[in-house]
Amino acid sequence: MANLIRPFFLICLWLLAVFAVTSAAEEPPGVSAEIRVVRIAEVINPVVAQFVTDELTAANDSGVAAFLLELDTPGGLDTSMRTIIQGMLGSRIPVIVYVYPPGARAASAGALITLAADFAVMAPGTNLGAAHPVAIGAGRGGEQDQESPMMEKVVNDAVAYARSLAEKRGRNQEWAERIVRESISTPAHEALELQVIDLIAENETALLRDLDGRRYLRDGRDKVLKVAGARLVAAEMTWRQKVLNTISNPNVAYMLLMLGVLGIFFEISQPGVILPGAIGALALLLAFFAFQMLPVNYVGVLLILLAVVLFILEITVTSYGMLSVGGIVSMTLGSLMLFDSSEPYMQISGAVIAGTVGVTSGFLLLVLYFVIRTQRTRFVSGAEGMAGERGEAITEVHHSGQVFVHSEYWDAFSSEPIAKGQKIEIVRVAENMRLEVKSAEDRRQKVEDRRVTCYLLPVTCYLLPVTCYLLPVTCYLLPVTCYLQLKKEVYDDTCRTGWLGGGHGSDRWYYRKRGSGDLRIRAGGGFSSRAICRG
Repeated sequence: MANLIRPFFLICLWLLAVFAVTSAAEEPPGVSAEIRVVRIAEVINPVVAQFVTDELTAANDSGVAAFLLELDTPGGLDTSMRTIIQGMLGSRIPVIVYVYPPGARAASAGALITLAADFAVMAPGTNLGAAHPVAIGAGRGGEQDQESPMMEKVVNDAVAYARSLAEKRGRNQEWAERIVRESISTPAHEALELQVIDLIAENETALLRDLDGRRYLRDGRDKVLKVAGARLVAAEMTWRQKVLNTISNPNVAYMLLMLGVLGIFFEISQPGVILPGAIGALALLLAFFAFQMLPVNYVGVLLILLAVVLFILEITVTSYGMLSVGGIVSMTLGSLMLFDSSEPYMQISGAVIAGTVGVTSGFLLLVLYFVIRTQRTRFVSGAEGMAGERGEAITEVHHSGQVFVHSEYWDAFSSEPIAKGQKIEIVRVAENMRLEVKSAEDRRQKVEDRRVTCYLLPVTCYLLPVTCYLLPVTCYLLPVTCYLQLKKEVYDDTCRTGWLGGGHGSDRWYYRKRGSGDLRIRAGGGFSSRAICRG
């Protein structure tokens, strides 16, 4: 039995050795028939850069055939772009950048990332370019002075970087310079003709088929890419990276800021609730984390904080709503100025601003209403609760007296005499449990007067425009009427009597007829007017 087991064992070892040698001959050592795929369809920011470099490092460690970066981006931060490119240039395995799907773009930072790839591929209907640097967080309203020395330095640095990448990968250096200086953007077929990319592929299957067998350089040595039939393994962001990437969106960061402002405001207006304050503090910290990746204009942040201060002052200062109006205006201006960039993907949507300011202002005003109403609510118990209660004077009340309130007899006094049997209203509870009271009849009369005033106010407001319209006409006709009336009286009286006088002292005046037709008006010794008598 032992003689039979030993040959069988040797045959099994021989078969295993043959299988291992065959596998080693078909596949290079340390390389598996799979490709790590990372899909980017958003702005290039620090979170995305960390995700790409982490996956590229993992792909190098696992020894996959290649690393495929599918790109659809409007651009992003220069520092994040350089982090990704440094990882690509230091990779041991070949890196493929595929502008995909059809209709996608690799603009600005995405164009330079494509230039840095071992193999640059585009899908039909895509475009590449527009890599002119744009300064963020400074300038006049987000517009940069293109003639400034600082901007010239930035452009020259970006041009040198783009040309060096194109030179390293054997691509069109003149085109690389033009996308930076002139912001040109090139469609896929034209990019292929200009030797900017290596090929155009309809889909991932065509991409692998067309790339298989192509050569690339690594550490000065010529290597062959073998990706035919390779399995694509897509990598996904972790939940932490997804959260951080989401809050780095300008719209999300702005809404987190407003949520934090609401929470802190609610905690200040109603101390001790705790939950709104905790949520507000958490939202503010997340917003500040996002601000480090965004072109924040801190004047906008200060305007939003000023709006919160104005809303808080509305609680204690009687402004008849003017502080609230100022707060809404300040919040709107701060929201419009919050992110200072000419790039659309770095700006807040107008609809988000309108909706957020409207909801936030409405919520703040609602909270203010309830807070003020609570503060103005009268007491219902204790000595303070007695103020405003009504009763009846049992005796005459002045310096002393007795009243009946709440089915109880109380000693009372008043600043003015109150007759017996008259209705009274409690002002306050004084020392020795004596009540200071006043007549309730006066208040009733004031209420009636106020009611009449409220009735007459609309009528007054209606007649006021009419009065304002007629006033200039009246002022124009009044002197004309007075002049005609005076002339008529002087004419009638003087022609009838020949003499009309009045006044006394130095203010004496009179009319005197001279001849048959002339009338001169003498005032203080001189003739000042003239009239004609007829008949």
